[in-house]
Amino acid sequence: MGCEEKAIAWGHPSYVWRRGQERRLEFVRRYVDLEGARVLDAGCGLGLYMLRFRDFTEHVYGVDVDPEKVRKAQEIPSHVQCASAEHLPFATNFFDIVFSHEVLEHVDDDAEAVREAHRVLKPGGRLVIFVPNRWYPFETHGVYWRGEYHFGNIPLVNYLPTAWRDRLCPHVRAYTGRNIRSLLKELPGRIVVHRRVFAGYDNIVARSPLLGSILRRVSYFLERTPLQVLGLSHLVVFEKASD
Repeated sequence: MGCEEKAIAWGHPSYVWRRGQERRLEFVRRYVDLEGARVLDAGCGLGLYMLRFRDFTEHVYGVDVDPEKVRKAQEIPSHVQCASAEHLPFATNFFDIVFSHEVLEHVDDDAEAVREAHRVLKPGGRLVIFVPNRWYPFETHGVYWRGEYHFGNIPLVNYLPTAWRDRLCPHVRAYTGRNIRSLLKELPGRIVVHRRVFAGYDNIVARSPLLGSILRRVSYFLERTPLQVLGLSHLVVFEKASD
């Protein structure tokens, strides 16, 4: 698979650490205790979140399906190997935290990936999931039109009927609240939190600090209202049932 095909099928990882990523880390820390925890980043990309997790714990692990990204992530002093989210090479009840950041939308079998994450969690451990929100006004992964891929933020695609949306975006999923909860409903445990979060707007801030600042203020306020339903991503924290 070439570089372009990988980017379309597997998405772009975080290449640099910016305010958007830092804000998501703040959400993670709000709902899980990273201090001394054994953490798995399932779909670690280049390892940027792994690097930050190491500020809180030495026990950081990662997997990714792209060997090139794994080699880069292995430069971080952590345990990184090439594997898919559907077939995690770890023992049952091994991790305190499993982190899945914008990964499930790209995997072949998202239900199996969630089951595997649940399997490797210790009883009482927590799974942290970020996935694209179907009701965000833009499809950020591009679309296929007449057999050609078009990169960019395409408006209103996710508001189309599912059959039409999937023809335009066969390479990526987007989730309603019901979709993401359905992946977890058969697993022993409970949803600790389910909310939506808006974008970091880092690119806009870099080009126009005033506009970016306004967008952040407005959309982060909306996260505290029913209009959070329009956020960029779902954030779900699921706690595995204790024995």
